[in-house]
Formats: sequence, structure tokens, C-alpha cells
Amino acid sequence: MATSSGNSSQIPNNSGCDEVLMVVDERKRKRMQSNRESARRSRMRKQKHLDDLMCQVAQLKKENSNILSNINMTTQQYGNVEADNSVLRAQMMELTQRLQSLNEILAYINNSNNNINNNNNNYQEDFQINPWNLMYVNQPIMASADMLYQY
Repeated sequence: MATSSGNSSQIPNNSGCDEVLMVVDERKRKRMQSNRESARRSRMRKQKHLDDLMCQVAQLKKENSNILSNINMTTQQYGNVEADNSVLRAQMMELTQRLQSLNEILAYINNSNNNINNNNNNYQEDFQINPWNLMYVNQPIMASADMLYQY
């Protein structure tokens, strides 16, 4: 039995080694758990950042759409104003020609009146001969482009 008792004293004590392994395993397990939590938080941050970017994209698309509709509306209004301006220019040219014609008629009438007045000094006879002849000399009609604009 002496040999058997000698053997028992030579068997190493595994309890100290087991404790060290348990402490190392516990640290490894805690580190793995911490890494998992860190990875989960990182994924959550990435997802939140992605969601924020998607919201920003939607907002920018909405703003872009509003800007494009404003541009289209402004372009259409510009075309309408240009068309109105063309019509007004044509009307102004026509009215200018009419005014010139009326001034020429008045000049002719005034010239005729002067000839008649030079030949006859009697107003009654002048009026009966030429009803356009009034006591005053006809004045040319004056107009400007400002009269054509409506306020």
C-alpha cells in the first residue's frame, strides 16, 4: 500500500488548473458577449443611419418635384406673358398707324380750312361749305404707348 499512497502524492492537483481554465473561459465568454452587443449596436446605428438617409432622399425628391412644378408653371406663365406682349405690340402698331392716318386727315382738313378762310372771311359761309370747319383750329391727336397699358 505504500506504493499506492506514493502514487496519490504524485498525482497533480487539477483543481487549480481547472479554476484558471474556468476564469479564462469566463473572460472569453464575457468578451464574446460584449462583442455581440457591440456588433448589435453597430448594426442598429447603421440601420438608423440608413433610415435617416432614406428619409432625406424622400424629402429631397419631394422638394425636387415641387421645384420642377414651379419651373413648369413659371415657364407657362412666361409664355403667356410673351404672347400677350406680342398681341399688345401688334395693337400698338395698328393704333399708331390709325393715329398717323387721323393726323393726316386733320392736317388735310386744317389745310382746307385755311384755304377756305383765306378765300372767305365769313364764318357762316365757311361752316355751310365745310362743316368740319369750327371756330378753332383742329389740333393733332396726341397719344403715347403708355395709354395702351391697363392698370
